[in-house]
Amino acid sequence: MGRLNYHHLYYFWRVSKNRSLTEAADELHVSQSALSAQIKQLESSLNVSLFLRQGRKLVLTDVGRRVLAYAQDIFNTGEELENFLQKDSAYQMQHITLGVQSNLSRNFIESFIEPLLASKNINFSLSSRGMTDLLNGLVNHEIDLALTNRAILSEGQDTIWQNQLVARQPVAIIGPYGDKPTAAFPEGYQDKKWVVPGKNADIRSAFESFCAVHQYQPDIKAEVDDMAMLRLLARDSGYLSVLPPVVVKDEIESKVLEDYGSIPQAFESFYAITVPRKFAAQNVLDLIKTAINKYA
Repeated sequence: MGRLNYHHLYYFWRVSKNRSLTEAADELHVSQSALSAQIKQLESSLNVSLFLRQGRKLVLTDVGRRVLAYAQDIFNTGEELENFLQKDSAYQMQHITLGVQSNLSRNFIESFIEPLLASKNINFSLSSRGMTDLLNGLVNHEIDLALTNRAILSEGQDTIWQNQLVARQPVAIIGPYGDKPTAAFPEGYQDKKWVVPGKNADIRSAFESFCAVHQYQPDIKAEVDDMAMLRLLARDSGYLSVLPPVVVKDEIESKVLEDYGSIPQAFESFYAITVPRKFAAQNVLDLIKTAINKYA
């Protein structure tokens, strides 16, 4: 085998990301036939088959997936180099791209990005995504950091996720201001209705364990996965909810809602997720350190 043609490998990488010759050709501004020919030349030089056709879709072979893993490392490193050369100047405006889990507390997100709002030489973009899109964005260098409420386990050796716990917020019973039961839990809560997080949420598990210990059966009116929606229901329904107080910080300060008391050993954790870089962006590291110190 002769020297690897990185131009052909780059084309393979772009086609693999799109799973479509047509889309990759449009992005690269080359004809589909020329792109197909260069992929075939790469396969010939490597003496392997990289793709199988399934209808109109291209599917990577086992060897193709291994080659793609190497290509990811090679060209992601190249993109890092470009970003480093473009951003690493004290005299240039620097940019951070953040992804946040779509159901995360908006109040916590706002608190997390406060240092960026105050910075004179950093601007940023912020996008709300599902977990799968967040992880794909990290791998493809579309985002620099993902903010989530759970750590991500690395499966296999293709991607190693770096999970940094930046905050643990206590979870409390939240209800209408001035309506806190005079009797302790559970006696004062027998006639109450609840709006609570969905069954897959850690907060929900903690609440159910708390109720089980006290032999209390909550009358659940609604289960809500989205934290922003749960905040609205807690504010407007008149029912009790289970939330980190930071989620309804404004409502507590304005005396619309009240913290009835924390649930022992119940927390919502917030993580900054990144992937390894040759040279981690200093502004991203500083943002994570600031958050850790803020919530310590």
